[in-house]
Amino acid sequence: MILPTRRLAIALACAAPLALLGYVTPWGLDILLAADALLLGLAYADALLAVDPSRIDLTREAPSSLSIGRPGAAQYRWKNAGPRDARLVIRESWPVVIGGPQQPRALRVAAGGTLAENLTIAPVRRGRDSGGTLSMRSVGPLGLGMRQGQRAVPWEVTVMPALPASRLRATIGRSTRRQPGVHRMRRLGAGQSFERLRDWVPGDDIRAIDWKATARRRKPTTRQYEEERRQQVLLVLDAGRLMAAESGGVPMMEYAVRAAVDLAFAAYHHDDDVGVLVFGAGVEHYVAPQRGRRGLHGIMEVLAIAQPTLDEPDYPGAFRYLAMRNRKRALTVFIGDLIDRGASEALVAAVGSLRPRHLPLAVTLRNPEIDAAAVRRSTNPQEAWRRAAAEELLAARGGAVALMRRSGIVVLDTPPARAGEAAVTAYLEMKRRGRL
Repeated sequence: MILPTRRLAIALACAAPLALLGYVTPWGLDILLAADALLLGLAYADALLAVDPSRIDLTREAPSSLSIGRPGAAQYRWKNAGPRDARLVIRESWPVVIGGPQQPRALRVAAGGTLAENLTIAPVRRGRDSGGTLSMRSVGPLGLGMRQGQRAVPWEVTVMPALPASRLRATIGRSTRRQPGVHRMRRLGAGQSFERLRDWVPGDDIRAIDWKATARRRKPTTRQYEEERRQQVLLVLDAGRLMAAESGGVPMMEYAVRAAVDLAFAAYHHDDDVGVLVFGAGVEHYVAPQRGRRGLHGIMEVLAIAQPTLDEPDYPGAFRYLAMRNRKRALTVFIGDLIDRGASEALVAAVGSLRPRHLPLAVTLRNPEIDAAAVRRSTNPQEAWRRAAAEELLAARGGAVALMRRSGIVVLDTPPARAGEAAVTAYLEMKRRGRL
């Protein structure tokens, strides 16, 4: 496709005053038409001299996985197979999660040469997206005409949630290091973690005798085990309609995901197995508890694509699904929002099916905007109604939280921005006290 350039529009505008010659001579308009025809002819010839966009080869190396707050880079390599230098104007659209449409950029690729280009990618939100188109305009030597070509540049990318803040990472790091004067208590028992060999004494289980060591040492020797310290942490995220509400312009689901990332990061550094379940009207994602980098990566992939729905959450179905697939004792962390007693009763009943095998912890996200509305002085009837509604919501929420605590659930009713820090602090305290 042949298109005019801005330079051609300026040239035509500059020729427009020739129309004034029509008041002086009858050939004035003819001169204007001749000038316009000349410019248009030059523009057409200029576009024909431009390098055909189909002769421009493009190779792009772009990451398929990025993280919020950590810019990435894409490498472009342009090759001009045309006989003349290529003056290009590039308009590109990336997947929405990394910015969507980009600003136009100009390039110049020598005849028969190549050009390397590096672009910075700054993800804008978590999620998984694919797509990408590229429009290439090749400008002629005079800058009056250009050719346009389009091509599909497919790009599938996943944007992971942001990692915990540096202060929280430092807290987690300190909790995994042994402090001066503080000694980790070791519990001896019949666990599966071998601790040492020792002499057999009357009263020891005869099944624990190590016969090879006994023969080698020529006296009865038994194996002593240390109580297993690796536990399981299950993150249960509510993706129902309440998580689509916003606090400070940010959906509650984003705060829930951040809290889940912080807790998964802490469990990973304490060598615990960690898994995740995301549910709305049904179970949407489930990753069985695993340890190490592989387990953490699986958690991050699920949290990258978890999105809220407008459906009522199915608490019984989600926890029934969880009970069927995980029978080992675990710290089960529910992250979501409660707004009335009915929802809390359904949640309590569902969590009750896991006890006493699981230790339940509920992280409920308290909306600061509702708190502020409940104490704001009313100056007109509309604000009075808003205050009354906020007070009613807080009263219902207070009753729901009280019901959960009476049922033996550890509840952290916290502002959304502090949910991750509160959950990690509670987890570390439970680890220290050996409640898991």
